Amino acid sequence: MSFNTFGKMFRFTTWGESHGPAIGCVVDGCPPNIALSQKDIQIDMNRRRPGKSKFTSQRKESDKVEILSGVFQGKTTGTPISMIIYNTDARSRDYESIKDKFRPGHADYTYFKKYGIRDYRGGGRQSARETASRVAAGAIAKKVLQNKIGKKFKVIGAVIQLGLLGCNVKNWKDKEIQKNPFFCPDKSVIKLWEKYLLGVRKSGSSCGAMIEIRASGIPIGLGAPIYSKLDADIAAALMSINAVKGVNIGSGMYSALLSGLENSDEIRRKGKKTLFQSNNAGGILGGISSGQDIIASFAVKPTSSILLNRKTINKKGKNTEISVKGRHDPCVGIRAVPIGEAMMNCVLLDHYLMNKAQCK
Repeated sequence: MSFNTFGKMFRFTTWGESHGPAIGCVVDGCPPNIALSQKDIQIDMNRRRPGKSKFTSQRKESDKVEILSGVFQGKTTGTPISMIIYNTDARSRDYESIKDKFRPGHADYTYFKKYGIRDYRGGGRQSARETASRVAAGAIAKKVLQNKIGKKFKVIGAVIQLGLLGCNVKNWKDKEIQKNPFFCPDKSVIKLWEKYLLGVRKSGSSCGAMIEIRASGIPIGLGAPIYSKLDADIAAALMSINAVKGVNIGSGMYSALLSGLENSDEIRRKGKKTLFQSNNAGGILGGISSGQDIIASFAVKPTSSILLNRKTINKKGKNTEISVKGRHDPCVGIRAVPIGEAMMNCVLLDHYLMNKAQCK
């Protein structure tokens, strides 16, 4: 299997399977002399790990990350940073009864047809467990960007819609995101979301979610026209996350509903500052950052592994039915928030380094 590496100048390669002994990643292209510790990475790992609440998978993984190389005396050396995360709570027996069946809506079928073999234990390489490695890489990218850009740099994500239920993004409060199990920025909907998701779980089904990522303190000029557009790379990064089926940059798909008058972000000058009257472009014009907040959102489909019986086929092509038992997220989109943040951080650092190489 090829294409396990992401990025151009700041790159990371992930490895490992959901029910293997460990997963991990190797980060290449990290600048030297950046203060970095395992604790810096663990903060983000803890936000993504399963088993934190009754609204996520009950698989109990500590997701403790160990740095094996690339850091000396508390600073990066500029050499590859290798990290490992041991799997400690895999239950492969949960998949024995369905090992020859394909879960509808899952990558089981396409993986088997492409490679002629697949690790059925938790989905193997196709499992969302792989994203823990991305979060580790994203934590490093964040440390570098904070060092290079300064305190004004920040990337924060939130769930803005849970299944059929949305929230008021005008009530967005960064501090609130860290206080509830949904990563929701609007505290007024938390109790309603709790009742809704518990009902979804009790029914044996699942639901999707919409996540919004906001990046502030971004310098003007990141990205390049045509084939290295910043928004194109952000979209590709977010689409690469398991279960993501759509990405918006700024107004995104909704731009088609606006008139030219409504969609244009008018520009004014106040003293030495250039100000935009709105941000339908999501902070990116012609593939290049404008200095505004970069705003991207993405849709995560409902979890494919559900308790309810579904029609499918087996490896021999015979019609059958499947019901998936075990520990699964009723809404996998909840834990996608720190993953989306990580991918945003990685893209921004990649483009920051490319911009520095070309433009002083």
